[in-house]
Amino acid sequence: MPSDVRPSVPVEVAVKRPPIPVKILVSGGFGVGKTTTVGALSEIEPLSTEAAMTSASVGVDDAGEGSQKTTTTVAMDFGRVTIDDSIILYMFGTPGQDRFGFMWNDLADGALGGIVLVDPSRIDDCFVALDYFEKIGLPFVLAVNSFAGRTQLTLDQVRAAANVDPAVPVVALDARSREDVKRAVLTLLQLILSRAKAA
Repeated sequence: MPSDVRPSVPVEVAVKRPPIPVKILVSGGFGVGKTTTVGALSEIEPLSTEAAMTSASVGVDDAGEGSQKTTTTVAMDFGRVTIDDSIILYMFGTPGQDRFGFMWNDLADGALGGIVLVDPSRIDDCFVALDYFEKIGLPFVLAVNSFAGRTQLTLDQVRAAANVDPAVPVVALDARSREDVKRAVLTLLQLILSRAKAA
């Protein structure tokens, strides 16, 4: 055998695993800040299916006193965040109006948890999302979004008014703040992990 020809020796190559996709929902009533929440954290330009509100929505879509809202989500919002080398988080914002509720089952498919946004001056608006998440057994965090000039309540008052299980985390956030949204997402991920370990 020529000296420059050697038997092939297998070389160990470190194979990097692709990141695990984690899907969460961002839900709540109409005009509560779902699109803003997804956009605040997303590392990509968020996909948003916002459409201009028309006269047909008058009396149907009410974003609350003092709102400057002129558009509405008609399908979903979508954003992505790389948590680390092993996890990529995909955020799907649900439409807030009941008439788009038929999309929720598709959006919830494969989701590990959710954030339910609540406007403290319009707590009733979050009940549809709360009921849906409880019905399908999806772990969630109740996130109280602050709005200037509207009724403000303590987190304990919101918990009591929303009548959520004591195990459900209730957090405060400003939907425009990346840090606030990040804290809410990390609280949700901790809840998901603790439930998985207890199963």
